[in-house]
Parts: sequence; C-alpha cells; structure tokens
Amino acid sequence: MSSDTTDKSDQPEEHGAYRVLARKYRPQTFEDLIGQDPVVQTLANAFKTDRIAQAYMLTGVRGIGKTTTARLIARALNYARDGAEDGGPSVEMPELGVHCQAILESHHVDVIEMDAASRTGIEDVREIIESVRYKPVSARYKIYIIDEVHMLSRQAFNALLKTLEEPPEHVKFIFATTEIRKVPVTVLSRCQRFDLRRLDADILIEHFGKIAEKEGAKAEDEALALIARASEGSVRDGLSLLDQAIAFGGDEVKAEQLREMLGLVDRARIIDLFECLMKGDAAGALAEMKEQNDLGADPATVLGDIAELVHWVTRLKIVPEALNDAAHSQAERDKGKAFAASLSMPILTRAWQMLLKGIPEVNLAANPIAAADMVLIRLAYVADLPTPEAAVKKALSQPATSAAPVPQQQQTPSASEPPPSEPPPSEPPPSEPMPEARASAQLAPVPEPGPGADGPPPASAKLSSFQDLVTLAGERRDIKLKTELENNVRPVRFAPGRVEIALQPAAPRGLPNELMRKLEQWTGERWMVSVSDEAGEAPLADQKKARQQSLFREAREMPPVKAVLEAFPGAEILDVRDLNDLPADAADPVDGDEPDPEL
Repeated sequence: MSSDTTDKSDQPEEHGAYRVLARKYRPQTFEDLIGQDPVVQTLANAFKTDRIAQAYMLTGVRGIGKTTTARLIARALNYARDGAEDGGPSVEMPELGVHCQAILESHHVDVIEMDAASRTGIEDVREIIESVRYKPVSARYKIYIIDEVHMLSRQAFNALLKTLEEPPEHVKFIFATTEIRKVPVTVLSRCQRFDLRRLDADILIEHFGKIAEKEGAKAEDEALALIARASEGSVRDGLSLLDQAIAFGGDEVKAEQLREMLGLVDRARIIDLFECLMKGDAAGALAEMKEQNDLGADPATVLGDIAELVHWVTRLKIVPEALNDAAHSQAERDKGKAFAASLSMPILTRAWQMLLKGIPEVNLAANPIAAADMVLIRLAYVADLPTPEAAVKKALSQPATSAAPVPQQQQTPSASEPPPSEPPPSEPPPSEPMPEARASAQLAPVPEPGPGADGPPPASAKLSSFQDLVTLAGERRDIKLKTELENNVRPVRFAPGRVEIALQPAAPRGLPNELMRKLEQWTGERWMVSVSDEAGEAPLADQKKARQQSLFREAREMPPVKAVLEAFPGAEILDVRDLNDLPADAADPVDGDEPDPEL
C-alpha cells in the first residue's frame, strides 16, 4: 500500500538517515490508498451511520499495506481538528488533526501497537485485558493494533475471546495477518474482516512511474513492468525493488540493468526458447538453455518462466482480453497472440504437465542443468507428435484397404494382450463356437411336461435363459451367488421352472440347493435345479473372456486401428466393446457420425 504524496512523518531530519521509498511514500489518508476502494467505501459508510465494529481483521499478502491501513483506521477513529467541535470518526481527513501525527509515528499513548510475532504468550494478552478497563488519556478511543495476530498461542487467543466479544465502549481492536487460516474461527467471528487485494500490474506500473519521477529518476516502461511483475502485487516489495534499481542504475532504471540486478532471464529469450521447443528443435533449445545458464540464469527459473508463458498463452486462447495485460510488452503480446492461434489446447496442456513434473526434477537433481536439458528434450520430441484425436481423424480419413492376411508376428498374442482362457483339465475342449454363444447364453428350452403346459407363470416368463438368471441374481444384489453362477457353473439346459447345470470343481457343494431356494424366493414359484453328468457349455465368465479375445483380435485387424497403433508406437488397446451390448442411448451416433458396428 502506498500513496502518491510524501509521508511528512517519515521525512528524514536535516542530518537524519535516508528513508527508503516504502516508508517515504506511505499513505497518510484514505484518499492515498490505491486499489483498496471496497475497504474505504465500507469504512466511510460505517462511520457515517455510526455502525462502527468493535474489532477489525485485515488480511492480505506481505507488503500490501495491512499495518498502514490499521494506522489509518486508528487515525480516522480518533480524528479531531484542533479547536473544532467533535464530529466523530471520519475517513475524510484533509489536514492533520490533534492526534494524527502521533498515531502515524506510532507513539500515541492511546494507540498501542503490538507485534504478535515477538509477543505470543498469554502474559502479553493479560496486559491488554488489564488495561482495557481504563479509559483513553486524550483520544476518543483506546485502540490496540496487533500485527501478525496468527502468531499468538492458543492460550493467548482463548484469554482474548471474552474481552474481544464484549469490550468496553472506549476500546477498539485492529488485527493484521498474512495467515488468516491460522486464526481461530472463534476470533474471526468476533471481527469485521477486510481482505486487502493484490494490485494489478497496470496500477503498480503507474504508481512506480510517479514515484520514480518524484525521485528524479528516468525509468523505462519495460523496467517498471518487470518490477511490477516481480513484486507479485505487493507495493512494498515493488518499492524496495525500485529503490534498489535507482541506486544500481544511478538515477536511471533500465530493463537490461534490472535483469542483471535481479538475475532475471530476458523474456524475449524465453519466447525464443519456447518457440524452439514447439518446433521440435531440440538442438536449438539446448543451445539457448546453455547460453542462458552461462549468463547466470537458474535452470529451474528458466523452466518456471516457460511454464508461466504456457499459462499465459493458454489463457489467451480462452480469454483474449488477457492480451491487454500491462505487465507484458508489445513484442510479447504479438508473440503470445501468434502462439495462441497456432498451438492447440492439447499441446499446451501437455507442455504444462511436463513442465510441472520437470521443475521438481531440476530442483532435486545433483546437476540441475543436465536435468533441465532432459526436460527440454522431452518437450521438443513430443511437440511434433499428433494428439490422439488428430491421429484417429487422420486414420479414419484414409481409404479402407482390402483385408490382407495378418502377418505371423501379428497373430501371436502380444505381452499386453491377456492370454486366452484355457478350459479346465476335467472339461473337454469346446467344439467350434456357435454364433449363439457370442450373442448370449441362450440355451434350447426343454418342454415342461405335466399340467399347466399351456403357459408359463408370469414371474418366470422373464427368465428365458441362464444369462437372465444370472442377471436376476445381480439385480437382487446377491453378488456371491452371481459370481458362483458365472465362474463355477456350466449351463446344460434351461426352461422355466427347470435348470440343468454341471459344476466346476471349485463350486460349493450346496450351490444347487441355494439356487433353488433363491429362485423360489425371487419368483414365488418352485424351481427344479438338477446337476447333470453332461459337460455342458463353458461357464459364462469363460465365454465372456473368449468373446473379448475375439473382439481384441478383430479390432487389431481393422485398418483405422492399425493406423493409430502405427502412429503411436507402444500404444495398447485397453478395452473393446460391442455396440450391441451397450444401452441404446450410449450407442446412438453423435453429430451425424455413423458408428462402426464392429466396435
């Protein structure tokens, strides 16, 4: 937080020491505050309507002006002109009042400042609790300003709670903290909270330019932009950098000197390096990195700057208004606009993820420059690879070739392909698979003898195959029975009211009786479940595996899939689904594309 006017209270005496810019240009009134209009407006309305809180909590990043704002609030609460009638608290302070100078210089008897970073114990808080019962000596309110309040101990916070909730009418508390989450919620609930926001780069550039002019220094616009970017929204940090830059350049603030002073990398060279990476020029990228490293640039900082550039270009694709950011020069804006137009979102996000993983590698590596080179090589070599979407579109756009015999090496299952299931030793090898086995486990129904053959019962009419029976077990959430039926039962015959099965060696002994009991419970009718000596068909789980293996083989032989696998060496097919097995809404084509019936 700074002001455009010089703080008279911080001016050096005739033979005094030099005052740094952050103290010299500290705000004296609320009009001098920059970028905190919501705070000023809230306080002004509260003072006019006499809705003054008993405690205020100021939070924000370091150097944003929390302590300065606390002193201004204290000054406003006790503002009184000499010889004028007491008009009460006011944010309008056109001239120094009776107590203003002492408050701004931090030695007013009724405005007590305490640094909680050095006084964290309960004894310090007890001193406050004992003194609040005494009225102010000369001012309107006795005000306690506690900086870095999150550093107080838990016992100190607990001791302060009751006084904070019901303080005397003549007492006000103002807290400041950079770690608002460390403050107990019981304390926050008793305070009126103000979040001091970071300042935008254009506001900081304008502010630093005015101060440089007042100091008689010539500052380049690019140099002011570098200071604003390095300060990260903090006015105090920016003024400290400006003070150092003026001293370094001899009343001249130049961008080149500022980069040398701060060890920053030229943004133009970062853009050149990024351009080499996106072109796949690994040699050019390594040469540029070596030059920057020879000039003293930290490899991790270089990668961080590239990541920042990737983030900015990505934002430009989504929010074109980001091009107007004053922190970037015109050359950077032109290049950024070109990158946003030429680079796709998958390429940018892929670069972002690789940089996020590469920066920690560089920080932990014994040889950071070597680790940075490896990150750049990875970025350069993946830059010209097509995205999966582009590869699929290219493969689908190629004309389908006639089916050619599959080479012997393709007929052999790869290591990534699960081996086909083999039947158990006790089970004879299945004969040539029937088409019905690929569609479902539908078995030939056996006529039901005896009375009532003119129509199946309504409850059992829904069960027309062994697969329907297994599905019913899943719907009734009997997962154990469903698993046993899929893995340890070989269907032989199925008809409403009658099931013939063969059991695998691992099947539980009481499985037929359990199945018969559950069917009667679910359908309300008696079922006959018998164990047959016939081999029957393979269990449903084995049938599903065999069918999946067949789908994998068919998929690998399809020309579009072959093209994708050739474009991406080492790629694997993870899953293949038959559209006939999907729900109707999932199999519908999208945007007029006709689905392939074989996938």
